[in-house]
Amino acid sequence: MVQWQEYGFSALSVKQLYELIKLRVDVFVVEQHCPYPELDGKDTLAQTRHLLGVDEHGALVAYARILAPGVSYADSSIGRVVVARCARGAGLAESLMHRAIAIAQAQWPQANIQIGAQQYLCGFYQRLGFTPVSDVYLEDGIPHVDMLLS
Repeated sequence: MVQWQEYGFSALSVKQLYELIKLRVDVFVVEQHCPYPELDGKDTLAQTRHLLGVDEHGALVAYARILAPGVSYADSSIGRVVVARCARGAGLAESLMHRAIAIAQAQWPQANIQIGAQQYLCGFYQRLGFTPVSDVYLEDGIPHVDMLLS
């Protein structure tokens, strides 16, 4: 069972911040072999929301970052969506995204939600209601597609 926690940057503990950065680096940089600027300044913005999924042992197993309109796109956005390898295959990504979408819609009800999805996950995001709005492009060497939830 996963406990969901939502925080602004200043409410994160040092331990939580370390764990979420470690999870993001473990998956995006190490597992996906993609060196990129992980610390982009968006985590610390006043309106940024951090969604953490913690298992019964207190381990961080899922994470998403929800950004205000105008930060990454004209619309609000969800990014850094990640599930720890040990927790994959149990539908956790879908639960994570449903919660992230709800947070974005509650924070910015007049805004759409735009994401830059890794191309291989387009079907997953389409099942959640996102529609592709760009051609495939490379971001940090990985094929991506911009998608929108209206």
